[in-house]
Amino acid sequence: MANDHPLLGVKALTFDVFGTVVDWRGSIAREIKSVGMSKGFIQDWDSFADEWRAGYGPSMNRVRTGELEWTNIDALHRIILDNLLENFCITGLNEDEKEHLNKAWHRLDPWPDSVEGLTLLKNDYMISSLSNGNVALLVNMAKYGGLPWDTVLSAELVRHYKPDREAYMSTSEFLGVPIDQVMMVAAHKNDLKAARSFGMRTAYVPRPFEHGPNTEVDNSPENYIDIMANNFIDLSEKLAEIRNGLLTKN
Repeated sequence: MANDHPLLGVKALTFDVFGTVVDWRGSIAREIKSVGMSKGFIQDWDSFADEWRAGYGPSMNRVRTGELEWTNIDALHRIILDNLLENFCITGLNEDEKEHLNKAWHRLDPWPDSVEGLTLLKNDYMISSLSNGNVALLVNMAKYGGLPWDTVLSAELVRHYKPDREAYMSTSEFLGVPIDQVMMVAAHKNDLKAARSFGMRTAYVPRPFEHGPNTEVDNSPENYIDIMANNFIDLSEKLAEIRNGLLTKN
């Protein structure tokens, strides 16, 4: 019987980055701890990282609703950082130190499987970021962590943050394939739900430690998720099974 699995037509994989490809929480907590301790401050650095990240969505919504003109993620991160330094009573940083700290988001560590898994997937698919991070951030992060992207796609290129339609639909234009031949890979279900609503295929790769060691992970299936995997290596193996006709449609 012919293999008619719906994922056989996929030609390109686009990846959410923060939390899906890289460990933002551990990386940011490490960097702010290093800076804070050098200035003599003792704080809950994990909470600082969490609060910095928590400002991400609301700040993008200010852009999305028109309250702010187009502002890239580096600039939004800096607005949030300045407020946090004040709230955490961290003083004594000069402008260069603040800017270096703000660019900690350019220096996020990949999850242990990310580089190997992406390299395997790259053998059979075009692979790209599809992140709200700006292009410079994503390029610097890729160089820092050895992420083997074929190209870097960013909300900045269309000036629309996910989950806006323009961000997802741009993948078809930039990669030169129909939207239903592009698969969105993410650790966040809201990202996948939006991507699917615009015609993309979807892969869910939960990251149990994204929000710390005691976070409950949502492993339940959803009708907008085409495939689930434990990590990128597992995703590569499952997609290979589909191509070889060994994994059938659920």
